[in-house]
Amino acid sequence: MKRYLTFLIVSLVSLVTFADEVLLQASAPSTVEEGDRFRVQFEVNTSDVSNFQAPDFSGFEVLYGPSTSTSSSYQIINGRTTQSSSITYIYTILASRPGTFKVSSASIQSNGKTIKSKPFTIKVLPMGQGGSRSSHSSGSASGRQSNVPVTTGSNITSDQLFMNATASRTKVNEQEAILLTYKLYTQVGISSIDGNFPTLDGFQVQNVSPTNNRQEDIEEYNGRNYHTVVWAQYVLFPQKSGNLVIPSITYEAMVQQRKSHFTIDDFFNGSSGIIELKKKITTPRITINVSPLPTKPANFSGAVGKFTISSSCSPQDIVANDAVSLRLSIKGTGNMKLINAPKADLPKDFEVYDPKVTDKFSITKSGFTGTKEFEYLFVPRHAGKYKIPSIEFVYFDTESKTYKTLKTEEYTINVKKGSGSSARTVNDYSSQKQDVEELDKDIRYIKKGEVTLTKQGESFFGTIGYVMCYVIPFVIFVLALIIGRRQLRENANVAKSRGKKANKMAVKRLKNAGKLLKTQNQSEFYDEVMRALWGYVSDKLNMPLEALNKDNVKSELSSRNVPQEVSDLFIKALNDCEFARYAPGDAASNMQAVYDGAVDAISKIEDNL
Repeated sequence: MKRYLTFLIVSLVSLVTFADEVLLQASAPSTVEEGDRFRVQFEVNTSDVSNFQAPDFSGFEVLYGPSTSTSSSYQIINGRTTQSSSITYIYTILASRPGTFKVSSASIQSNGKTIKSKPFTIKVLPMGQGGSRSSHSSGSASGRQSNVPVTTGSNITSDQLFMNATASRTKVNEQEAILLTYKLYTQVGISSIDGNFPTLDGFQVQNVSPTNNRQEDIEEYNGRNYHTVVWAQYVLFPQKSGNLVIPSITYEAMVQQRKSHFTIDDFFNGSSGIIELKKKITTPRITINVSPLPTKPANFSGAVGKFTISSSCSPQDIVANDAVSLRLSIKGTGNMKLINAPKADLPKDFEVYDPKVTDKFSITKSGFTGTKEFEYLFVPRHAGKYKIPSIEFVYFDTESKTYKTLKTEEYTINVKKGSGSSARTVNDYSSQKQDVEELDKDIRYIKKGEVTLTKQGESFFGTIGYVMCYVIPFVIFVLALIIGRRQLRENANVAKSRGKKANKMAVKRLKNAGKLLKTQNQSEFYDEVMRALWGYVSDKLNMPLEALNKDNVKSELSSRNVPQEVSDLFIKALNDCEFARYAPGDAASNMQAVYDGAVDAISKIEDNL
């Protein structure tokens, strides 16, 4: 009891409210349709305010407001309690006529100061031909109080519901980023959309749009007003030149429609009078013309984009046998995943380790943006003064369409003598390697342990041990010869060799995926599972990875008498992996289901082959 009283007293004594900067923020949709009702909200991040002054809503009709909503929260961190509160002023507005209207700043008084919001602009589109006014039933995160209308009649035309696919560029160089956007246009109510993004041959694909936070908007298209949503966005990196095709996708939408006849039975059964019909939506196909990169320099890093480089080296004054770290940081936007470590020309006397690579980038609409770091660790073994030459980083600049070379600065390492015989200067060593010398011959160490004595005159010749000394090496030689010849025959058969290694490589990759599953690293987890699935069938079927697709995998498995349900299970594992990362719900559950499906698919194919 005393413990709880002590905690309560400490918490009350440490109750502190941090006075952050007072802000008044406005929230409203950027585009609405004539006749729409929508919300305009002004939120202030403290409750200690007074004298709220509304903005000028010229061009709109204020239906209601302001209504107020307050909220507060408490946090206890390390025994310290913090409190935050806010007040929101809400207006319900009617867009009575088309045009573009500016809403001025709202203001409020706090601690003797006048706080103002930023003015903003709302565009009101005219009621489009074929469009219908939305029913004003529920609010949304953007402030709009409308949903796409529920229609009547079963004939939903392609003018009322369609999806466009657009590419930011259709003529690019290899490895140059392309933004692929799928945008939904609708004048009808939709409850769900289902469809599978295809596997693109010749592209590396990265998703950039969150599926759980899609923002609805209104847009005029071909003289009609549509409710629009950016359904998905991907950044593509072409891996080869030529005309690469992004195929069309067929989505299946569930369209909400109102029954033409609402019966008394529907009323007593609790029916809303709304039914759902399936409507297929097909996106257009897109052809991307990919030009090969110009003749590549010998030291080309594989980077395509826009980059800068920086470096550091520490320590520069050391004792022999101490480690030195040379750090190289490449910053910019492009295909950063494919950048190879630049070659560091270090002195031959250094013991050099493989560079450690650290990725600190994220996917954006322009490609991977951020930093990729390389750390070269080396150990000077001898005293002396060494020069670390500058490191060159060659990349293809997408703006100038030329190769550019960036260089780091040069460094000088001063290595002093260390303790012991290893502390000899570089000048002490000739250019020729010396033979190993045996030192201190006058010292013989006492032999420890049991001593075996033999009678004088006994001979080892002719004993069983003597014979076994000849027999055992001969047997080992014969076995090694047989096994070696068999291994040579198997290695000569490339297809058979790859097939045997396929399962081992898949198991190794799935183990890595299992580690990523435990740490909930979704992006790397799905990439590793995809590499395990595609790498397994590539090795098992002896087919180049770039030539694989779902159709020829199913055909090849069928030709090898693999049951249809097993090949379907493998294709399902691929599809689940491609779309689980975008699926709503429990991320951990989705990752576990994808992992189990991949293991099951590979195991069953292995059993049949």
